Amino acid sequence: MIKISGITKKYPDGENSFNHVLRGVNLNIEKGDFIAIKGASGSGKTTLLSILGTLIQPDAGSYLLDGMEINTPGVDYSAVRNQKLGFVFQDYRLMPQLTALENILLPTLAFQNKTVKAQMDYARQLMELTGITSVAGQYPETLSGGETGRVALCRALIMKPLLVLADEPTGQLDAENARNVALLLAKVNKELKTTIIMVTHADKTAMVANRILTLKNGVLS
Repeated sequence: MIKISGITKKYPDGENSFNHVLRGVNLNIEKGDFIAIKGASGSGKTTLLSILGTLIQPDAGSYLLDGMEINTPGVDYSAVRNQKLGFVFQDYRLMPQLTALENILLPTLAFQNKTVKAQMDYARQLMELTGITSVAGQYPETLSGGETGRVALCRALIMKPLLVLADEPTGQLDAENARNVALLLAKVNKELKTTIIMVTHADKTAMVANRILTLKNGVLS
């Protein structure tokens, strides 16, 4: 479903010099896979995830998503992100003025005026799957860390994306909630057959994935 070949990315690092973060990354991912990418701080994990999420463009290389070449002129990146990708950020980024249910449904309003019944039903199905049905009407400030993470995951899944990208999804949680969110990702992968790529520095979090890869010196292995 996903094939990236020769992905490179560098950033200016002082006068006339560059920091080569990615040095030719290659990766093949089948539909329904769950991959954890580990690496030290500054190794380029978030850069790679941002490229996969079309948030930034690589300097060179090919990125095929469901048969579509992403790194080519004319691609509508906002549509790709909304219709094919789901994101779980480290800080979750819920809208404080919206309830948990409204936050989950927010991506449905990117290209339509209102949420349709099928989307509302699916949101409630996701909340039941993740055990947060009871907080549907609550605002983010009233949620626990674990509940916030579950709302963010439901939001990432609401458009039934081909791929969910999770950037240190347990980074701000205590050990118990971190384990719960990691196990929840594994549950979603198994029950919904959702393809997941997660970057993390935590060994225990990475262990829930089907495959663990390491990003070091700009190369994935």
